[in-house]
Amino acid sequence: MIKVLKKDFLLFLLRISIGWLLFYAGITKVLNPAWSAGGYLQNAKTFSGFYQWLATPEMLPITNFLNEWGLTLLGAALLLGVFVRWAGILGALMMVLYYLPILEFPNVGEHSYIVDEHIIYALALLLLAASDAGKIFGLGKKFPRLA
Repeated sequence: MIKVLKKDFLLFLLRISIGWLLFYAGITKVLNPAWSAGGYLQNAKTFSGFYQWLATPEMLPITNFLNEWGLTLLGAALLLGVFVRWAGILGALMMVLYYLPILEFPNVGEHSYIVDEHIIYALALLLLAASDAGKIFGLGKKFPRLA
């Protein structure tokens, strides 16, 4: 019983901490009218054609909107404990999309080798998606259909 409580509590802390990380990253972008993903996308090292397409004048407003609100809503879902499976899967996908532009295999950025924080976040998000993390001190317990 105590072992289960420890595991559940750790899943809860993981869900809340990643939820806050994503929510804060998103809401600060939403509230900053000058923010744009353009610079990050235009400097992509891997799949540069794809990322530069996302930074074209036609696509950049859509890319920015999806990035800002995607982070904000995924974070809110994790914080509240609703749609945790979807948030985990979509959040992991988002982390992979952040990882690829800075990958110069086997280096990732200046200080990582193959694995960086984006991969760790993606794996943690997949763990939350695979568990019942939304039911642990979350609205998913009260509303199981939303978990």
